[in-house]
Amino acid sequence: MSSDIAAEAPLAGGVAAPGAPARSAADRRMRRLLRLPVDGPSASLTGAHDAFSTSLAISAVRCLLTYVALPLLAPIVDLTGSAGPILGLVLTAVSTVAIVASTRRFFAADHRRRWGYVAFGGSILTLLLVGAIVDVVNLAT
Repeated sequence: MSSDIAAEAPLAGGVAAPGAPARSAADRRMRRLLRLPVDGPSASLTGAHDAFSTSLAISAVRCLLTYVALPLLAPIVDLTGSAGPILGLVLTAVSTVAIVASTRRFFAADHRRRWGYVAFGGSILTLLLVGAIVDVVNLAT
């Protein structure tokens, strides 16, 4: 267990909440952003690993559909016009929800690699945002 969660977190009156690990200011801000209890007890690490696996599986399916299946099926199935960008936006939304859900699980569990996952998930979210902008521009034209 890392040293940043070894001690108990103090409450407003200076008394430690039972079972609540001490968290850095950055951890508390991220927990607020993710709508998690700021000084709540840690959740199960198994849930974080399961959420990560699910998120990776969803992202893999999205990538396979977007970059392999759709280009191969485009001549067979008419994906011209707005069908392709709409499908891209739907897949982007599903992937975004999965990444945010797994990030919530990593922080709920106080996983030791939670900040590494934020960097990993954030970079994927950035690529998804760029793809979504391209899809919206294609729909608009």
